[in-house]
Amino acid sequence: MYKNKRILAIIPARAGSKGLPGKNILSFCGRPLISWTISQALESKYLDKILVSTDDEKIAAISIKYRACVSFLRPKRLATSTSNMIDVILHVLSFLGKKNEDYDLVVLLQPTSPLRKTEDIDNAIELFFRKRAFSVISICRNEHHPWWSVSLGKKLRIKKFLGVANLHKNRQALPDFYRINGAVYLTKVSILKKNRTFIGRNTYAYIMPEDRSVDIDSRLDFEFAAFIKANQSKK
Repeated sequence: MYKNKRILAIIPARAGSKGLPGKNILSFCGRPLISWTISQALESKYLDKILVSTDDEKIAAISIKYRACVSFLRPKRLATSTSNMIDVILHVLSFLGKKNEDYDLVVLLQPTSPLRKTEDIDNAIELFFRKRAFSVISICRNEHHPWWSVSLGKKLRIKKFLGVANLHKNRQALPDFYRINGAVYLTKVSILKKNRTFIGRNTYAYIMPEDRSVDIDSRLDFEFAAFIKANQSKK
């Protein structure tokens, strides 16, 4: 709880994954991937409950082992590759509401961001209250400038170059752009129910460094994140 507001953390972890099968419970630096996010959440000063939403009994058992709450198994209709994450969150809120468990704020913590720190969660919450925001989303500087992006036509012909006027400029001469890194999403429950999105009017950015912003979607992402984590542990 922070400033008399009850805060729920939801960790979504379905069994299926096309990019990296079973990624949520793969061994990451000696522990199941999801356990890193659970530990970060448990160490937060402000979170009242950490709940894992999953359709898989094995993920549920591992989550409980690492002291997260698993109140139910997610319905299969909300556990497909096309399922809407907002629907998943609203399903959790509806389930808890029927048990008279109501929360003022909800924090979405994806298990595919194991390099975030507890301080990122707590700092984002503090920023939310400091700015009197409707929502806060974590971002990091874009590693590849979007002005250098192209779209392709037939037979590899470049169809559109977003920043053709800046093609020959050094990267340092271009303005910074940022990307959503997937590590922390925070909003008011009432706003989420009304607008069904984390992004809207009065949304603020919590900026994270690039070395804590890897979002694992592939084997390459997984190995890269593990390499960073191993080197962080040596410091």
